[in-house]
Amino acid sequence: MKEQIIQTLQALRSYALGKGYEIELFYHEEDSYLMRFANSAISLNTNEHLIRLDITAYSGRKRAGYALITDLGKLDEMKTGIDTAAAMVEHAQPLSYQPTVPAFTSSFADESGFDPALAGLTNAEKLAFFNQASQGLETDEIKLSGIFSNGANTIAQITTRSEHTQYFKTSDAQVTLVLSHSRLKWEVTAEQSAQKKADLDPLPLHQELAFMLAHYQADTPQQIPLGSYDIIFGPAAIAELLHFMNWIGFNGGSLKRGFSMLAEDQVGKKVFSEHFSLLDDPEQLETYPFKRDLAGLERKPWPIFDKGVFQGFIWYQDDADEFNARPTGHTVLHKSLVLCGGDKEASSLEELVSLPRQRDLLYIPFLHYTNIVNPTKGIITGSSRFGALLLKKDGSVVVPYNVRLTQSLLDIFGEKVAWVSKSSQPYNISQSYGARNPTAIIVPRFMQVNGLEISHSNSSY
Repeated sequence: MKEQIIQTLQALRSYALGKGYEIELFYHEEDSYLMRFANSAISLNTNEHLIRLDITAYSGRKRAGYALITDLGKLDEMKTGIDTAAAMVEHAQPLSYQPTVPAFTSSFADESGFDPALAGLTNAEKLAFFNQASQGLETDEIKLSGIFSNGANTIAQITTRSEHTQYFKTSDAQVTLVLSHSRLKWEVTAEQSAQKKADLDPLPLHQELAFMLAHYQADTPQQIPLGSYDIIFGPAAIAELLHFMNWIGFNGGSLKRGFSMLAEDQVGKKVFSEHFSLLDDPEQLETYPFKRDLAGLERKPWPIFDKGVFQGFIWYQDDADEFNARPTGHTVLHKSLVLCGGDKEASSLEELVSLPRQRDLLYIPFLHYTNIVNPTKGIITGSSRFGALLLKKDGSVVVPYNVRLTQSLLDIFGEKVAWVSKSSQPYNISQSYGARNPTAIIVPRFMQVNGLEISHSNSSY
């Protein structure tokens, strides 16, 4: 299949050259499988195979794109798409800058992140995984829901500037299990990300769900008062916070457009806690990495923050063209973000709850309805959901109703950070809409941040 894809792109390149076009071709193929559960039964079991071809035509400072869903056997249809893009570009408004057309200096192929066993999991295997993870936890009132998504992703590129190609293939899986009480309306969840079949393990999910259920069934829920709390974030919440920082933090294009919470004069200065070291590491297969970017630049581990010190902005090729900057190898569909672990021994929720504590601690594993309030100040807002706990200093545990946090990322990852767990895990943030783009961030299992304000506190679930 790889050879057929490359040959097809080479044939399309020859066609474009023969017509005198300046063309960039981006091939995307996905095999996607989704098993969805609701009310303790399979509610949806579907799959799709899609091939997309994105065609970008250039003419000086003009650029135009045309996309089609096609098939490898439909070469004439793809040639027509090239003609369409070439006709469109003549009517495009010129850009204020000269866009770069990639000219790959050598061909590159990476299939190290592909596991056919994960991509080809059977329905029986996925159902067995769900059954093991939820065994003995469902009742007449506590129902299971969730998803098991898996598949394969293939990307290939060529341009008229070079005969060389780039080719990437990955496999991925994302599992979410939710147990909800049909009458009381509370929910607890457990999740897992996988890059290969061996990553899948239902036992930790079962243990976490069972632990949460024990508290949610035995403890009386409470509305907690507004005010300042020492908060322990779980991996889903940490990944969500980093996802927003990825957008409004260290991106050079966002900086130039006035949409960043960081400034150029902060490069080389301590911005966050010494516990905060963040890098983009394409050597981590669990993040479904690009080892070369889509402009052909080789990608190596790239420090963004080192013990809180800002190392510099990253630049996509097109933003670098527009603002006369140097691209940094980050022209990718997603980065491979890794937030380094610390030295706190806490690798499971049960271990966390058993730790001695001097004050009440609010555990928030998941942030829901998260969004940006003020990008230049880094203020975001989100509410707790799926298994929050109030860990009392006397050793008891309270189940709180959902609360809302509205705070700056500069505070959340700043000097208020008390500790970061040594244990880390990949957390899958893949979206289920649009072209398949498996994405995961490696984050610590827990992170405690002191003195954060709760702006709203619900009076019920």
